Amino acid sequence: MSTIEASNNQPVPAEEAGFDSGVWDFLYDMPAWGISLLVHVGILIALMSITFVIDTLPETEITSTIEPEEIRKEEFVIDTEVTENVGSKSDLNIAGPSMAAAQNSGFDNHREQQERINSVIVDPRIQTIETMPTPNEAEMMQPIDLTGTTEHAGGTDGAIDRVTQEIAASLRQRKTLVIWMMDESSSMETRREGVAKRFKGIYEQLGALDVGAEEALSTGIVSYGQDVHMLVKEPTTDLDVLVKAVDSIQNDTTGAENVFTAIQATLKNFLPAKRKLRANMMLILVTDERGDDYAMLEDVVRNCTREGVKAYCIGNTSVFGREEGYVRVQWEADGEKYDEELPADMGPETVRAEGLQLPFWTASARGLDRMSAGFGPYTLSRLCTETGGVFFVAQDQKGFKWDSAIMRQYAPDYRPVRDYQRELATNAAKSALVNAAAQTLIDGDDVPIPQTTFQANNDNILRQQVTEAQKPLATLDYYLQALGSVLEAGERDRDKLDSDRWRASFDLAMGRVLAMRVRALGYNAMLAEMKSSPKAFEKSGSNQWKLVPSKDINAGATVRKLEKKAMEYLTRVIDEHPGTPWAHLASVELGDPLGWEWKEATMQVAANNMGGNNANRPQFAPEEEARRQEARRREQIKKASRPKI
Repeated sequence: MSTIEASNNQPVPAEEAGFDSGVWDFLYDMPAWGISLLVHVGILIALMSITFVIDTLPETEITSTIEPEEIRKEEFVIDTEVTENVGSKSDLNIAGPSMAAAQNSGFDNHREQQERINSVIVDPRIQTIETMPTPNEAEMMQPIDLTGTTEHAGGTDGAIDRVTQEIAASLRQRKTLVIWMMDESSSMETRREGVAKRFKGIYEQLGALDVGAEEALSTGIVSYGQDVHMLVKEPTTDLDVLVKAVDSIQNDTTGAENVFTAIQATLKNFLPAKRKLRANMMLILVTDERGDDYAMLEDVVRNCTREGVKAYCIGNTSVFGREEGYVRVQWEADGEKYDEELPADMGPETVRAEGLQLPFWTASARGLDRMSAGFGPYTLSRLCTETGGVFFVAQDQKGFKWDSAIMRQYAPDYRPVRDYQRELATNAAKSALVNAAAQTLIDGDDVPIPQTTFQANNDNILRQQVTEAQKPLATLDYYLQALGSVLEAGERDRDKLDSDRWRASFDLAMGRVLAMRVRALGYNAMLAEMKSSPKAFEKSGSNQWKLVPSKDINAGATVRKLEKKAMEYLTRVIDEHPGTPWAHLASVELGDPLGWEWKEATMQVAANNMGGNNANRPQFAPEEEARRQEARRREQIKKASRPKI
């Protein structure tokens, strides 16, 4: 009988152990690898059986237990009054159950799946654009802060209305001391009278606003020219005293305007009253120039900001890119009345002039040397900006007006002068532009506008006129070439310019210098050719030659190369800065082609009965000669009697 050993080493019969003797003998005699094989096969069979059970699980089927008859047994009544006031579209903004379920479940599920897709598919390098939140109604209704800006208020009357609003806003905070500072220039007489007439309206308007102007508003009057005059030295509320003070202002004949000296004197006189009253203090300058003593600007700004004094200005815009502006003046001399725009020191809208003071040779360029910059002079604008005031435009130069929304992108830099100088030192393009502009301020007015009509009733007269026309242009190309060299030194830093204003200014300057060089070289070439070989007229009765713009460049390959470069610069200004003064000037420069051609014409010529050298001089009809003499006489009288402004 087969036996197995128990744990106590005693033999046990196989039958008692529960094993069949044949199977046991087989397993007992099986080698170790066979037993391992059987174990692994058993594991595989067990795993297969588990998979089979899972795959063959019956699918759960959901069936409805609601019978159709049960639905018909109940009646559903919709209460329209309730559904109009409750639900996902109600005034109470309460979501219905279905919508709430969709928001809390369905939306989240879709979002989670979308996030999984994005994590696998979406390129993480692509930046998504975030939607800016829409401001609420309260934010949209808040007033826009215009302090430190140039505001076109609609002439002197509009500016005074805006100043009145500023005074009212100050009175709502606390007592206010307002000092009107009047420019004594003869050009300001009309504007001063307008302010005096509006004083009564100002106080009446402030009274109607219920801001306590009768008790809380005090006023002083100061006038200035070469000297400073405290017309109302002690703050007052007496309207008659204020009007009489303004009416008493006499025109300053020296032409000096020491505005910053006047501000310093005003602070010294009125600051004790400000402190005593614990009041706000406002300076309102009425002027049309930047001030001859602008070197004091930084000291004045520092004193005003330290004392909390706001400065406002009712003034004129600067001429675009130039130091000199123009104001209209009327006067009498020798029984004649004159009405003329005289040059005035408006100052540029920037720290230093950034535009080239060069004449235009195109037919459509009249008045562009007086074009408005759209901003007040840097000195007064910076004063208003630093103190929290506003520069109100009472008059634009030559009526040019630009879209304020566009020009805001091209606003001048009103930081201190030292910051401006630091930037010039670190960017060659900025430095080159300012240096070129400064050079044209010195001798830009000497750049001639070429003669384009030539009397040619005989070749001798034609040659003499051509010779005279060549003289002022003999050295012009040398001057333009030197000016271009200054700008070319800054081309390497042109792409580093950090604002649209700087880029537009540099490109316009370079384009204009190149265009003028092309015109001047072509002009000289055409005159030289006509002088050496006078052209013959094709029409009977023609006695005049005219040089007119042409697309043909007849001055060699070098000039054609310059013409191509000029077109690139000027076209870039037009394309990149539309709706700006820079684009307008570039369009005018390209209004006429850069080449020249001859056209024959007819002019009235007086009979020449005189011999000798006079036979080669241009002759005019008696009526024309008399007109010219009268014009010369009036010009001499005007020049001698022009007032200083």
